[in-house]
Order: sequence, then structure tokens, then C-alpha cells
Amino acid sequence: MADPRDVLTGPLGRLALARATLDRQAELRLDEPAVAAAWSNPDTRVLVVAEGRALVLDELDPVVLQSPDAPLARLVLLSSLDAPEGDRYFLGRDEAGRAYFAVPAEALPGRQDADARPASLREVGMLLSDRDAGLLTHAVALEYWHRSHRFCPRCGHATELAASGHVRRCGQCGTEHYPRTDAAVIMSVTDADDRLLLGRQAAWDAHRYSVLAGFVEPGESLEAAVAREVREEAGLTVTQVEYLGSQPWPFPCSLMLGFRAKVDDPERVRADGDELQEVRWFSRAELAAAIESGEVVPSGRVSIARALIEDWFGDEWSVPPGI
Repeated sequence: MADPRDVLTGPLGRLALARATLDRQAELRLDEPAVAAAWSNPDTRVLVVAEGRALVLDELDPVVLQSPDAPLARLVLLSSLDAPEGDRYFLGRDEAGRAYFAVPAEALPGRQDADARPASLREVGMLLSDRDAGLLTHAVALEYWHRSHRFCPRCGHATELAASGHVRRCGQCGTEHYPRTDAAVIMSVTDADDRLLLGRQAAWDAHRYSVLAGFVEPGESLEAAVAREVREEAGLTVTQVEYLGSQPWPFPCSLMLGFRAKVDDPERVRADGDELQEVRWFSRAELAAAIESGEVVPSGRVSIARALIEDWFGDEWSVPPGI
């Protein structure tokens, strides 16, 4: 039987924050007795999150590290008996039937293991197992949404958690509010010579370059958003768009939708001076040399931007360790 995770793998491969393995079992979220029974089960595991961070343990087992695909870090998960008081987000069950919850906290709990350290999803998302990456991505997205949506936008009354952490309900007007997800397109832009366009924002480090991206506007298709963002940020006309894959990006609440985009007017390239301060065309040899010299620092491995660059570069992609 094929691994169901392979069915969800597109041209960009298994993206770091899109590797969730749990069955979310959304049908149970309104079944309070079932959720309560799952919480009281001694096998249940709980992830504590505080402002986007959780406790992790670096994997130092030499036997595990011999496998190139082994996780380099793992989440610290508690039993429900040891979990702190607070709201409970039901995250789902694994193949063995074990339930997982997240509990938001003002601060992470005392470290029962001296080697445990607090880490953000950006830091360790690429290092975690498929299960742990999915757990932390789901929990961080919910935690931010609940912290920032405590009041009803219709009447201003305080809202309350419902549906095991996946709804907030207004006690005054009864309106239900659902977690916000902002769609954003991100694209590898190439020309007729198969050069890649990279840009740099003023707020980034001096040598940080990445592919172009932007949010989808109301009433706009994804393809139209790709063309508009490339035109606005770099002055180029998109002639072809190809969808490649998506990845949640809960910083704070985006869903990144990755594309290839081709243009036929590369000589017209110019940075808009607002979103981007600089844009540059690179051949594969030029980009490899720029990365090797430190002139260009590519996007981090946890991002879909890095996957898009690697997809364009092909099998010869190689960067110095740590980049």
C-alpha cells in the first residue's frame, strides 16, 4: 500500500512545514465527551506553545544520526496529567490512535530534561520529524490566531474558544469566527535563457536574496496575483504560470502557494523601490559563485522559497554547510 504522504508530494518534494502526518479528525471537534475522553487517556501527548516557541531536544543518538533522513530534533511532549492549565487545541491522532493536543501558555514549562531548549518553528521546522513538524506548525498557527482574535469584529464582545480550538464564538451575537489564512503567491521567475530572478528587500540582511512573493488580493485568481506581483515588483510581464505546491507559513497566518513564472521582457527589469530594493538575474553558474563567495545568501531551508530556488537549479544544487 502506498504511503498517503507520497500522494500529497508535488514537484517541490516534501516541503518542511507541509509534512503533517496526523489525522486531524475534524468531525470530533464538536464532540465534547469524545475530546474529554481523549484528553484523559494516559497515552495522549500534549505540546505546550508560548508565543510561537516550544521545547525541543536535539537528537544526539549516534545510531539515529547514521540515517540521512533521521530528524535532528524532537518536540518535548507531555502527558495530559503533566500539562499546564489552559485552553486545549485538539490536533488529531496518529496511526496508532494516540491523541495529540496543544496548550498555549504565557511561558514554557520548567524543563524536566536539562538538555531541552526553547525553539521557534523557523529554527527547527526543518530538523523535526514529519509528525513533529506538523504538530508544531498546526499549534503555532492556532496559538497566534487565538491570541489576536479575542474580540468579535461584529459587535466587539469577547469571544470564547470552541470546536476544540478551531473556532471562536461570540457570546453576545453568536457569530462564529474561524482561523484566518492569508493566501500568498511565491514564484521562481525565469527568462528565455532560463536565468532566475532574485530580489532583496531593504529590511533584509545585505546579502539576503529570495524569489518574488506577495499576497493575493480580494477577487483575484492565483495566476493573476503572480502576474501582478511580478509586474509591480520587477516591471516584467508574465507569459506563463505553472503551479508547483503549497506550504503553510504561520508567521503569522499565511499559506504560501508556489509557482514557476516565465517572462519575455527581461531587459525591462527594475526594482520598485518599495517592496524590493534590488533585483538581479542569475544563471546557475553565477548564483553558485555568488553563494560560494558570500555575495548572496539564499532563503532558509525551511521556506518554500528555498525549494523553488533548488527546483530551478536542478540536481547540481549544492551550497556550503549551514546555508
